[in-house]
Parts: sequence; C-alpha cells; structure tokens
Amino acid sequence: MVTRFTGPLAGAWPAVGPGLLLPPGRCLPVPPATDRATWAAGALDAVTLRGLRERAAADLGSTWPVPLAGEFARYFRDGDRDTYERVIRARRDRVSRATVLAAVTLDERWLDEVADGVVLWCEQSTWCWPAHDDTFARHGSVLPTVTEPYLDLGAGEVAAQLAWIDHLLGAQLDERVPGLRERIRYEVERRVLRPFRERRDWHWLGLDGDVHNWNPWIHGNVLVAALQLVQSEESRVALTRLVVEGLDRYVAVLPADGAIDEGYAYWWNGAGRLLEALDLLAYASAGVLGDAPVAALRETVAFPHRVHLGGPWYLNHADSPARPVGEQPWQVLHREARRAGGPAAVAHAAAQRRPGEPVGRESDGLGRLLRALTDPHWLAAAPAGSESWLARDVWFPSTEVLVARRAAGSAAGLTLAVKGGHNGEHHNHNDVGSFVVALGGVPVLVDPGRPTYTAATFGPGRYDLWTMGSSWHNVPEIRGVAQAPGHGCSARSVATSVGDPYSEMSLDLARAYPAAGVRTWRRTARLDRASGAVTVRDQWDLAPGGREPTRIHLILAGAVRTGAGHAVVTALDGAGTLRLSWSPPVPCSTSVRPLDDPLISDVWGDRLTRLEIDVSGLGSNGTLDLTVKEQQR
Repeated sequence: MVTRFTGPLAGAWPAVGPGLLLPPGRCLPVPPATDRATWAAGALDAVTLRGLRERAAADLGSTWPVPLAGEFARYFRDGDRDTYERVIRARRDRVSRATVLAAVTLDERWLDEVADGVVLWCEQSTWCWPAHDDTFARHGSVLPTVTEPYLDLGAGEVAAQLAWIDHLLGAQLDERVPGLRERIRYEVERRVLRPFRERRDWHWLGLDGDVHNWNPWIHGNVLVAALQLVQSEESRVALTRLVVEGLDRYVAVLPADGAIDEGYAYWWNGAGRLLEALDLLAYASAGVLGDAPVAALRETVAFPHRVHLGGPWYLNHADSPARPVGEQPWQVLHREARRAGGPAAVAHAAAQRRPGEPVGRESDGLGRLLRALTDPHWLAAAPAGSESWLARDVWFPSTEVLVARRAAGSAAGLTLAVKGGHNGEHHNHNDVGSFVVALGGVPVLVDPGRPTYTAATFGPGRYDLWTMGSSWHNVPEIRGVAQAPGHGCSARSVATSVGDPYSEMSLDLARAYPAAGVRTWRRTARLDRASGAVTVRDQWDLAPGGREPTRIHLILAGAVRTGAGHAVVTALDGAGTLRLSWSPPVPCSTSVRPLDDPLISDVWGDRLTRLEIDVSGLGSNGTLDLTVKEQQR
C-alpha cells in the first residue's frame, strides 16, 4: 500500500473532492472561441496576431513536419536527439498558430489545418522524446514501443496542447470535424492519463526525494489534460489529487530562499511551471485551492530578477546560458509576480513588455500563448525605464551563490558573482568556487553554459564534455587534476560578508579535488565598493608530491590581450574594457576555444579564451592575488 505524501500544499488546502472543480469547458482560464468579445481580431494585440497570421499563412499547403523513424533511432545510434526534437517543435508551433487563427476567424481552412495537426499527433507512434524513452533499456528497441507509452516532457506537452485546443475550439470542431474530440480523449487517456494513474515509478515523481524540474512541468500539463478532457468527475478528482500530491513534493523541497540549482533558464520550466499549475488549480477550484502560505513560493518568483546582471544577461550556472537564446514567456512571470511575488518581480517582468513586439509566441506553448493574448494586465504592462529591481547584494544560502554589485538599481561598473555548492546539483557542472565578473551587466569572466544536448550530455561521459567539466570554469586545476563530480565534492567553510565597504565570499575548494592531495584551497572573492575593483585571493596548502602543473583558469569573453602579469579584455556589447592583473606576476598562457555550437556561439560569439595562470612555481603553500578593474577609455 502506497502512503500518500503530505507536504505544504496538503497542510494548507482541503482535500480535492466532488464538487470542488469547475466542469470541463469552464475550468481553464481562457475564454473559448465562442466568446467573440475576446477572440474577434480587433480585441487582440495586433502585432502578435499579424506575426502569427503571416507564419500560419506560409504554412498552408506546405508539407507538415513529419518525425521519421530514422530520426528517432539516431539518439540510440549516434546520440543525436536534436534533429527529431526540432521536427516535433515545428509541428507543435504550426498547430498553435493555426489554433489561434481558427479562434480569431472561425474560418474553415484554419479549422481544417488544426484538425490535420491534431490527427497527425494522434497517429504519431509516440509523443515521448527519444532521449527519455525507456524503449531501448526495456526492449532493446530503437523505435517506440507503442504498447507501453512513456510519459515524459514531450508527451505531457502534446496532451496539454490537445486539451487547450479542445477547450478553445470544441464547439467549432464538433460542427466541422465530428468525432475528432473523441479521438483526442482516447489518445490522451492511453498515452498520458492512464500511464500517469497506473504506473507510479516515474523518476520525475521524486519518490526518492530527488525532485527536479520535470515534476512540475509534467504535472502541470497532466493537470490541463485531466481538467478539460476527463468527463467522469470521479476520475477528474482522482487525477487532480495525484497532481496535487506530485506538486507538493516539489514545493516541499523548494528552498526557503527560492533558488533554483539548475539556473535561471530552468526556472521557466521548473518553478515557473509550478506557479502556473498552482494558478490553474486556484482558477479551476474557484479559489478554494488558492495561494498557499509557503514563503518559498514568493521567494522563487524573485529568483529571475535576483540573478539578472543587466540587459539580456543573467548569472548562469549548471546548464543555463548567460544570455537565453530567444525570448522568454515573460507574461508568465508577470502574472505570477502579480499573484505571488512583489513589486520588484512585477517591474522586472514588465520591463520585457516592449512596444511593437509580440505579447507571446507559439514557441512558448499554446497554453502560454493563449493566456498572454487574453491577459489585460500583461497587455497594459510597460517598462519603467530603469532596472530598479537590481539589488546591491543577493545571497542564496541553499546554493551558496552570492551576487554583489556596486550599488542597487544599476548594472554600472563591476558585478561579482561567486558560487559554492557541490558537484551533484541538477544539470550540474563541476564548478565549486567558480566566479563571474560582469561589466555594465555584460559577463567578461564567464561560465560558458551548455552545448546542444546529445546522448552524451546525461551519460557517463558528461564531464568529458568541455562545457561540463571544471577545466573551462573559473577554478584551479591542481597538479593536473580537475574537479570531480558528486555531492561530496563540495565547498566547505563557506563564509560571506556583506556591507557598505565591500561584499565578499570565502570558501575552501579542497573537497572538490579528492585526487589532488589538497589540504586546503581557500578562495576569497571580494567586490570593493570604494574602488569598484574585484579581487580574488587563492591560498593553498597541498600535500607533498605531485609533478603536474597547478594552474588557475579564467574564462574570458571578448577580445583578449596579455602581457607580463596582466591581461586586458574588451568586453562584448561595447560594455568597456577590463584589466586583470595578478601578483606575483607568474607565467600565464592562453587557450582559445572556437565556438561552433549555436547554443554557445549565439551567446559569446566565435570564441572564448582561457587564461592559464601557472602557480606551480609558488610551491605547495602559496598565495595568488587577482585584481579586476575597469580600464577607463
């Protein structure tokens, strides 16, 4: 017998029971297309609608994106997962565009386009992405096992899209394509709802206590499907109870400071998905399942603006990029900040609502697009003209991340960010003790981010990838030994000091190098507010022995010139110039990494440069002082 989990939500809410949930057709917070006051073309944002119409018109008459068996099998053959996933995203976006146009125009050609897309989904062998399917592990197959649907992120996304289509266009589809809605219900039941209900060993449930971003992402999509597509109240209630219990596991481990160890980019598909699901539960229950008094929920709404460096740049760690590629669904953050956040979070999100730009995009997902189009608060949002949400200091004790800038409300000058933590985090990079320095909000000493995912990304060779191992992070390589992975490879003796004169973080990196004979390696990184300089002091005590060199690595973005005991970096985006100097002026070499993966080159350009400061000559007990200053023009 499985014991029900009781977490913060269970403690704050009544049990989901009969009569609590609004019925299908009324349970999703977007009016259906029969509400012409909402869906007439003149009522919607003209810029967004014009872009959707142009792209949808280009689709008409063209061949639909078709995922092929060979593309699915490539993940198991050569590790390529992106080719298949691009096709799936293209199909998803085409269906979403057509859905909005059908709701706006009620034109039969758009309804037929939607119906074609829906049937293609229903006839596709699997909605699961190949990188997640256990078909090979269970059956030795490189193709989906259609009798055992796997419930992953991809399957949940399709189920939710079909549920939103059913809600928005149900009356029109019943008239134009009788029988299609029954097909939707059949496929969602067998591929998603039944596996969710009957198979309870899904790793993303977090039954072992390891709860990550899949949990709210999948539960939120299952919730949309269950609320709209399940007619039996008994079944809807049972499914919703399971969803609430699953979300409760995520809420229970959300740290009090709201930090996301996977980084900023994963907030949108982790904590952000949780907040959306809670918002939907509140709507579907007419407020009975309302705001839960959990401090971590308010804190996590603040996480995106607390790691904002300036402009399009964010502090990145784990698999997050420093400058997210493409637009984020800012309407989600704006809505959740209004509901569960504070003025700073609202201001940060509102600053992204730029006149003349779309309010949402089909790449956000159909549900997010529909909500953006029909949210009057988001449509009326406007930037305040300053980055008022930038705090002078931010400290996340759960992940041991410190962000310090010279003054609140401005990205001017240098910003320092330092990371402790451990090397067993979700989407982990081996980066204990790494730091980032930004000039005018633009990173100069950087974390490279992540490449396009392949089979190797989450396999046993993960840390052989240059972006994941410590050799391309701002940490030492001690006697030729890089950091090791695992929870035990952690910072120790972490201490912070935050005040008007300076903010600093001090930590010992020794545990991250279990094979290097390190007694202590204490790093102290400080932002001095009077001078505006960043200083990093490394002090080490190594056991006798070891012939390989010890080097401190610094990863630089921009044009780099080196000289004796110094380097000069011209930052990206015209942000200015930094001068790095180190004392004593020990030798330094450089390695240039050409960038050909768009997920990295779109952020940093065609190269990154690694400084390799050789401290071997300072012996087993030594000190190196690094100073980073803005060089005035």
